[in-house]
Parts: sequence; structure tokens; C-alpha cells
Amino acid sequence: CPSQCTCVYHGRSDGTGTRSVLCNDPDMYEIPVNVPVDTVKLRIEKTVIRRIPTEAFYYLVDLKYLWVTYNCVANIDISSFYNLKQLHELRLDGNLLSTFPWESLAEMPNLRTLDLHNNKMTSIPADAGRYLRNLTYLDLSSNKLTTLPSDLMDIWPPFSGAIVSKNTDILVTQRVILGFQDNPWFCDCRISKLIEFSKIVDTSVVLLDPLVSCSGPESLAGILFQRAELEQCLKPSVMTSATKITSPLGSNVLLRCDATGYPTPQLTWNRSDNIPVNYTVIQETPGEGVRWSIMSLTGISYKDAGEYRCKAKNLAGMSEAAVTVTVQEPERTTTPLPTTPTTTALVSTERSTSVTFTDKKQSRLMLDGKKVSKAVTNGNKKQVGDLSKKGEDTSLNRAGMAEQNVTVKNLRVISETDERVTLTWKTVNATGNSAVTVLYSKYGEKDMLPLSTDSNKNKVTIDGLQPSTQYMACVSPKGVPPTKEQCVVFSTDGLNDESNSEFSILIVASSAACVVVLPLIFFLLYKVLKLHLKPKSAKEAELAKETYVQFETLSLKPRTLSAGDQLWARRYTDESERLLLCSRSSMDSQMTFKSEGSRSEYLC
Repeated sequence: CPSQCTCVYHGRSDGTGTRSVLCNDPDMYEIPVNVPVDTVKLRIEKTVIRRIPTEAFYYLVDLKYLWVTYNCVANIDISSFYNLKQLHELRLDGNLLSTFPWESLAEMPNLRTLDLHNNKMTSIPADAGRYLRNLTYLDLSSNKLTTLPSDLMDIWPPFSGAIVSKNTDILVTQRVILGFQDNPWFCDCRISKLIEFSKIVDTSVVLLDPLVSCSGPESLAGILFQRAELEQCLKPSVMTSATKITSPLGSNVLLRCDATGYPTPQLTWNRSDNIPVNYTVIQETPGEGVRWSIMSLTGISYKDAGEYRCKAKNLAGMSEAAVTVTVQEPERTTTPLPTTPTTTALVSTERSTSVTFTDKKQSRLMLDGKKVSKAVTNGNKKQVGDLSKKGEDTSLNRAGMAEQNVTVKNLRVISETDERVTLTWKTVNATGNSAVTVLYSKYGEKDMLPLSTDSNKNKVTIDGLQPSTQYMACVSPKGVPPTKEQCVVFSTDGLNDESNSEFSILIVASSAACVVVLPLIFFLLYKVLKLHLKPKSAKEAELAKETYVQFETLSLKPRTLSAGDQLWARRYTDESERLLLCSRSSMDSQMTFKSEGSRSEYLC
């Protein structure tokens, strides 16, 4: 027996027995190494031991009870309890432990009691639950625990369901005793399951002290678990809008992921290879428990290719989803071009259409309105539209550079009807042989139609147009494509001569009606004003004549006993009574029985 310990052997009548060892020397500063190998119970109490070294008890193969209580133990190695296969009870209360090697419980498959109360533990890892499956007594009271991981509640049998018994390999119901009191619990959804268990009376989980209370948040401080109402945590679920994206070099890419969970998860983006990337992130929470995030990559290059991960995290845990971005060469469209390097294209839009014509100045014409969809390719052999069907392309191409100095300006519409339009323009630097080309088409059609014109005139009329239709017309020197000032857009929605004449007749008829009606209106107004301006006295006299009529008054005579006497007598009213009659309100007057000498009441 160690010199600082007491060893006691408890014999039985059958010759067997057990040995217990007690070491409580206040000067002991390390675990004794010569404890008898047949020791079943070892108690090390009230010493100054600060740590339990590796394999400190590996030779005590029969040890079932190990108490290292009220010492100064602050550090325990993960292999400190190696080879304690028979250990049933481990008590480490009253020490200075801030952490505990939960993995070491795997070396003690028969452990049922673990006492860690009155230490300085601040947290329990989520994976500790897998090592607590066989425990039936766990005391974590009087520590500094504020919460328990949600995952711990999900995998720890007392909260997740039945307990597995290794002896029978079946599911059995086993009561578990827990000590959680005297900790500064922060009551949120992470411990909602623990709070719910505290409210159940007949359960497989029993609290050593059922009056466990919350220390935070401030709204729940001092509230008992049994009275606290909390929502359960929900681990985040995250998904991306796409798993693979292929985009051309230099383009902009948007990556989006959506997450749900409670509390509302936070989203973060990063590359799988942790290479820094220049990106912009936008996040929004449209409702409780829902959040989305968009990462923007601008002008991507080959170095931006790779796997991007969106991580969602909340109090209940974390989940992530990945998006793979591939960068490729942009697609190129090859089109046969003339030897001179001039190429233009027209992009279709709904509200604003951009038409590009190419000359030496690369001028650009913006046409507001409907939709234009046309491509014009020009060089020294320039042409507008596709004139091959009309046989005009040959004549346009032969013009050459002779017409380059002739300019068409001030193209405008001077008259238009629903079927016809007249255009006029000015020609600068024109010679006797100079000619112009007039092209027109419906607005948005592919081909523009040529129109023959007299070279000596600066005006042309286009006939056979459809009513209420938008057209585009261009005038340019022969063989030269039109520029900005040489095209005009018009609509055949003007009024014709017949409509103008009908409109004029309508205006004349309306004017004549006004001449006749206005004097009549003035005459009626005069008569109305005249009636309202009559003398007041005459009006009152006339009203008096028409208003006051002769009334008779019923008055009550004294009732007599003789038969045949009349109850009511008839008399005529004087002027004052008649005026009183008309001035009283029928709502206020009432008929009552009164004596002969009393004042009469009147009923209107």
C-alpha cells in the first residue's frame, strides 16, 4: 500500500474479497504508482494533484470505482483512463477542469456514472454524444455551461430515443439522471429540447434539480426551464441555382445560393482551394428563417475558374453547397468581308433601336420607335439592304469613288397621306451626271426597295403605301451608302383631303350652333335673376295669403252625467290662435285632456 494511502481488504466468508484504497494526504502532488493491482475502489481526495498522466491506472484491471475528487486537477490526458475496462463509476467533482477528454470514455465501455460537477467547464463538444451512450448518470452541475450543441441532443440517446443495451443487442428503455443546475444557461433554441424534457413528468430523463433556470437573454433571466417557451433550432439547408456554369472569357457571372434554417443562417462564399477572388456579394433575408446570397464575378478570366462553395451556418449547425465555374473562349462568328476592313452590325431592341451605317467617320444613326433588325456591311463596295433580288447591287457597286464628293442633305417629308408620301432633299457638289439612289421599306423589313428618280429633281413621291404603316426611306448619291442625315422614318397615318373637309364642316356647324344657343342661355339666366329679385314685402304678403287657412279647434268641455251630452265642443279660433297653430311643431305638440278654463293645445 502506498505510504500516503490507506488500503483496506474486505474479505468474505467464501474466501473472496475486495480491496479499497483511500489517498487523502494534503501533501500528495501526483497519482501514486504502487496501488495494489487487485484494488476495486480507489479514492484520491483533498490533495494538490494537478494532472492525471497517461495510463495512470492501466494496471488496475479490476478497478470499478475511481474517485478523484476535490483536488486541484486541471488537466487530464486522453489516455489517462487506458485499460479500465471494468470501471463502472468515475467521479471528478470539485476540481479545476475546464475541458474533459470525452474520447477517453471509449476506453471504459462499462462506465455508467460520470460526475463532473463543481468544475470550470464552459462547453461540451457536439461529438461528445457518441461517447455518452452508456451513461445512466451524468452530473454537470455547478460549472460554467451556457448552452449545449443541438447536435448533441440529436445523437445522445436520452434525447434522441431509446438506449442500446450491449448485453442483449436490443432497444430498452433506461432512465438517465442528469445534473444541469447552477449553470449560467443562455436559453435559446439550442437547448430547447432540454427545456422541453424538463416539462415532462414521466420520462426517461430525470433532472437532479428540476428547478433549473435561465440566466440569459435578459428577457428570460431567472425564468425556470419549465416556464420558458422556445422554438427548436433547425439546421441550415442550402442549395445553389446551378451546380455547373460555363461562361465565356470576359463575361460577368452571378452565383446564387438559398438557405433555410432557424435561426436564420448566415451565408459565406469561398473557393475550395482558398485562392482569393475579387467578387461582390449581395445578401437579403426576405423572411424569418430564409436567406439568399448572390456572388458577382465581373469580367472573369481563366484564373476565376474553379469550385465555389456557399456555406450556411446558424446555432444548429452548418451545411454547404458547391458550384463549379468553367471559363472558355468566346464564340467567334466568321463572315466573308471585303478587302477593306469595315464591318457593322445592327442590334435589335424594343424601345430604342441602334442602326449602324459605316463610312469614313463610322457614323451611327439612332432610330427611336419600334424594332429594326438589319445588318449592313459596307466597304468601298457599299450597299444598303439586300438588293440582289432586285438586280441593283451591280449598278451600285460600279459607281466607285466618283460619287464620293456628292452629298445629300436636309432629307425631309413635305407631305404624306395614308397611301402616299413626298420627300425632298438638297444635293451638294452635284454635277450634271450626278444621280441619287432612293431606297425605302417597311420599318423592320429585311429588304429595302430601290426607286428610280430624275437626276435633275430633288423631290420624289412614293405611291402605293399601306395606311397606318411605318416606313423608312434613305436618299444617297448613287453607289454610296446613306449616312445619318440621309434617312428618315415616317408613318402613313395622316388625314386625307376628304377627312379634312369633313372636319372643317364639323367646325362650321359647331360654331353656328353656339351662335344660336348662347342668346337663349342668357335669356333664361335673366328670367331666373328677375324672379329672385322681387320685393320682399310683396313676397311675404303673397305667402301669407297662400299659407294661412281657416282651422277649427277642439276644446274639452266638462263631462256631465246626462246622456247625450257631447264630450267635444266646436268653436272657431281667433287670429292669434291660428298663428300659434301654424307656428308649433307637430313633433312637440300633443293633445291632452284639460278643463274649460285651461289654455288649449293645438295639433298641427
